[in-house]
Amino acid sequence: PAPAAITGDAARPMLLSGLQSGDVLANSGIVWARASRDARMWLDWSTTASFANPTRLRGPDLLASSDGTGRIDLQGLPAGQDIFYRVVLEDFASANVRSPAVQGHFRTPLASHAQPTRPFRMVWSGDTAGQGFGINESFGGMRIYEAVRKTNPDVFLHSGDTIYADGPIPAEVKLRDGSLWKNLTTEEVSKVAETLNEFRGRYRYNLMDHNVRAMGSEIAQIWQWDDHEVTNNYSDSKNLASNTAYTEKNVQLLAARGQRAFMEYAPMRTFGTAEHQRIYRVLPQGPLADIFVLDMRSYRGANSTNLQTSESAATDILGRTQVDWLIEGLKKSRATWKLIACDMPNEQGQALWEAVANGDGGVPKGRELEMARLLQGIKKAGIKNVVWLTADVHYTAAHHYSPERAQFKDFDPFWEFVSGPLNAGAFGPNEGDKTFGLDVVFHKAPPKPNSAP
Repeated sequence: PAPAAITGDAARPMLLSGLQSGDVLANSGIVWARASRDARMWLDWSTTASFANPTRLRGPDLLASSDGTGRIDLQGLPAGQDIFYRVVLEDFASANVRSPAVQGHFRTPLASHAQPTRPFRMVWSGDTAGQGFGINESFGGMRIYEAVRKTNPDVFLHSGDTIYADGPIPAEVKLRDGSLWKNLTTEEVSKVAETLNEFRGRYRYNLMDHNVRAMGSEIAQIWQWDDHEVTNNYSDSKNLASNTAYTEKNVQLLAARGQRAFMEYAPMRTFGTAEHQRIYRVLPQGPLADIFVLDMRSYRGANSTNLQTSESAATDILGRTQVDWLIEGLKKSRATWKLIACDMPNEQGQALWEAVANGDGGVPKGRELEMARLLQGIKKAGIKNVVWLTADVHYTAAHHYSPERAQFKDFDPFWEFVSGPLNAGAFGPNEGDKTFGLDVVFHKAPPKPNSAP
């Protein structure tokens, strides 16, 4: 018989950016993929690694209009199970031309009403490829992602700054000891991101790292955004007129491009046309934990001195709609632990006008007024076991807040845990604010600022 036709990789659509899963619930989960060129996505899933009796699904068409990205929402999954999946891309010109299959895995949580039969385990942090520290292959790449993968958690929460769109990645960074941190580079990361392709290129760059791809293919993720997905400390008051790195000075246009790229690359479930770019959401993780993902970027008033004495749209950082949603969701939650995933710490920050705190340590003013109302609402509703998880400040800490140390006293004590950075310069610690009775119980930071990964 005549030999079978062999198709080389150059003639096939390929999955060069690996696979990701995210926003996994007891009976559903998102699988994300990116095609090297226009193609159709096909997916098989099974509860066994051998793919016995797999379910086959046709996925979306992955087209250049979305930079080749797309996602499929797997429904009807069994709760509390390991889910194995594999993706193949099909060429539009010929169904016989397909990519090699790429496999992935995630774990569905138990149903919320089930008896807990296992611990719930998660990892969280933020800040990837910041301060010029990119993929250093002689260092082993972004090794922190391999450390995450090896812990085999149920979920990985990326607490924001998934890229550093405002930070160029040079070929070399000189370290204090005189040695060089050597980066892989691409054209898109050589300057600040301004065009849609440059924002997309930041995500493509991170996915060049084998550690990032390996972790993404094995561990379900939860993504949220902060400022560096667009530009440092941005709000509607950000003025780039004197910033010579930018030729595009319109911050709102930069935000639109940066947020679109995030939504294309994030392995997350969208809310439909009306709220396509909504980030805040709740993700139940079985009887032990509900994760409430916040957005402190999209609904804030313009950054200011943060010293206003009454609430208004100018003092928003979450916005009234999101605060009301959070209180109601916490009241409805029957999980043992209510985990609030926040992209910035409550009472610490590198720029006081950027976060909640204003640095005067007195009665609530500015954005502290909204936080006081939220904490008061949680106490009034009798909600217990609320824990805050965050990143952003590039060091690790355990913060305890309590009314007996605070200027504002109408709230229940709570913990906030800070973790980071992932692959960026390390800093800290920052000065704390005592409005809500902050006690820094633990912190770990480098002796010198901007330490390498």
